[in-house]
Amino acid sequence: MPLDENRPFLPVGIAVLTVSDTRTPEDDKSGQTLAERIGAAGHRLAARDIVKDDVEAIRSVVRGWAKDDAVDVIITTGGTGFTGRDVTPEALEPIFEKRMDGFSEVFHRISYDKIGTSTIQSRATGGVVDATFVFVLPGSPGACRDAWDHILKAQLDYRHMPCNFVEIMPRLDEHLKRGGTS
Repeated sequence: MPLDENRPFLPVGIAVLTVSDTRTPEDDKSGQTLAERIGAAGHRLAARDIVKDDVEAIRSVVRGWAKDDAVDVIITTGGTGFTGRDVTPEALEPIFEKRMDGFSEVFHRISYDKIGTSTIQSRATGGVVDATFVFVLPGSPGACRDAWDHILKAQLDYRHMPCNFVEIMPRLDEHLKRGGTS
């Protein structure tokens, strides 16, 4: 899709949360992949952290970042599979104010072209928490590259046409201003 060069590029603050019982800052390849792409695109890395595969720990970090004015978008990586410790969707989907079913569908379409039917082993999802976009990605660097390069980079660019996430960010919390009614 084309970029409207008459519009300015508007950098957004993006926080990256790696969900893993085993990763450290030194070997967090997926978090590093996202951080590098965020910077290369001209956005701000507003925060970065690693948290264990624990529902309450994941929710706590995401809720805290969602309340931070410097964070416009949260991207998590890890915990989207089917093993007992994979709980990122269970942690975040219940706190989504709105689900973004299309994100998962497009992610799986892109992933299918790369890894075929193995894409069904991911429960990538997206939604809105406290007027903040949240994208839940698998823990592989390849999946993070695919999601960023083929979905998020364009949707987080205000110039992307015909529409993008940046232009609707100011309206995400309209329901909060109306006292929670629609």
